[in-house]
Amino acid sequence: MKGELIVAAIILIFVAQFLYISSSTDAEFSGADSQAEGVIEELTGGAYEPIAEPIWEPPSGEIESLLFALQAAIGALIIGYFFGYYKGKNQST
Repeated sequence: MKGELIVAAIILIFVAQFLYISSSTDAEFSGADSQAEGVIEELTGGAYEPIAEPIWEPPSGEIESLLFALQAAIGALIIGYFFGYYKGKNQST
């Protein structure tokens, strides 16, 4: 029970921090790649050319977001599986 309270407190801290930052700043949610590209463009004055091109680009931003969310869900499933596996292993011994 103590572990659940600690996890709940950590989640509440992150949610409160997210809500505070999102309400007090005029920040847009964009990926780190686009932000880095903007900084590089600013530093080089637009003379920067990438050394490699992506093999495949998703046809739209929504599909790109879908693939990112799918990747996160698969990662969460794998992590959850191992947490459940080790919890069950500890309970059986």
